[in-house]
Amino acid sequence: MNRTATVALDPAAQIEDLLARRTTANEQFFEAESARLAELCHLMAERFARGGRLVAFGQTPSARSDARHVAVEFVHPVIVGKRALPAIGLAAEGGDITRQAELIAAPDDIAITFGAGDDEGQATQAIAVARSRGCLTVAFGRETGAEWEFDPPSGDPHVRQELVETLYHVLWELVHVFFDHRGLLTGREPRRTHDAGASSFLYPFLAEQESSLAPVLDDVRRSALMKAHEVGALRRQTLTDNRDALIAAAQTLKAALDRGGKLLALGNGGSATDAMDTVADFHSAGHPAIDLTEDTSILTAIANDIGTDAIFSRQVIAYGVAGDVLIALSTSGNSANVISALDEARRRRLATIALVGYDGGRIGADSLADHVIVTRSEHIPRIQEAQASAYHALCELVG
Repeated sequence: MNRTATVALDPAAQIEDLLARRTTANEQFFEAESARLAELCHLMAERFARGGRLVAFGQTPSARSDARHVAVEFVHPVIVGKRALPAIGLAAEGGDITRQAELIAAPDDIAITFGAGDDEGQATQAIAVARSRGCLTVAFGRETGAEWEFDPPSGDPHVRQELVETLYHVLWELVHVFFDHRGLLTGREPRRTHDAGASSFLYPFLAEQESSLAPVLDDVRRSALMKAHEVGALRRQTLTDNRDALIAAAQTLKAALDRGGKLLALGNGGSATDAMDTVADFHSAGHPAIDLTEDTSILTAIANDIGTDAIFSRQVIAYGVAGDVLIALSTSGNSANVISALDEARRRRLATIALVGYDGGRIGADSLADHVIVTRSEHIPRIQEAQASAYHALCELVG
């Protein structure tokens, strides 16, 4: 891990350094790749229009979280009025991902792999299988064998992962543009014009007179750049406005871990995958942590027998003891099952940390966690991207 520059810094300066490295890499990456992203969105839309699926692979713990994250975004879109698109995340719990690629990949699919270079060649082998099947292939890094390679300009795995998360969010958001211009999709209805409807605020450059591919590609390119600039600003707000809260949360967490405590992490949907990633990062740093989104048998048993509001609080009862720390991720700050878990954690004298979006929701307004980090946005993908910077910062501050 290339984080030596932060070792000798005090916590406030360390946060500023973390932010500066992310800002530079974000600007470089999306300035260089926005045009290619627009082209890839078009090719992906063509595949979906032909009945293809997005198939995401991740062998390592952090790569698994990204494979799960991109799949849930496509299957369960949070943009009102946008269609669900078929996607599946395949990870190590299903066995060797190369073998899974052999069993699942089909010619019109889009195969996207995470963790190339960190998984003893598994991602590269899965890409080779998918490409041989006729899939459109996407990977992150160099010499992966994928048709579309994107190599984030940083040696820090946390920064690289944050840039990759923004990239696949942008792909998910902007692939829908080409469904609003269906005439640009191969083999579909005659070319026609169409605005972005109720979601036009997400695509400010689209206009009704656009009826050929080149201007739409340029609009998508500019929209991708806009989204990258938005997350850059939101990342700055998250890390600077919440600097003292982040430092205090890291001190609380470090003290708990030093005393033999453990970390519990939770969230819903995309935030569940961020909980996965948080636990993976703390495991990598040698700290005990439990992912409360991990065990589907426990989650479904509690949801079926009691209700979804109890899926995390019951696990806090099972695993949490005084001196542990619970970290909760929520884009809204209002999720009932997250609030129930925070309440239970306080009753059991766990320290609590919450990463929330919007204005903080109930969690922020009622101070339902000991440390609350608020990412002030109403745009869920950007919230999650900035929250990734926040929990990565916590991990680095703890050490």
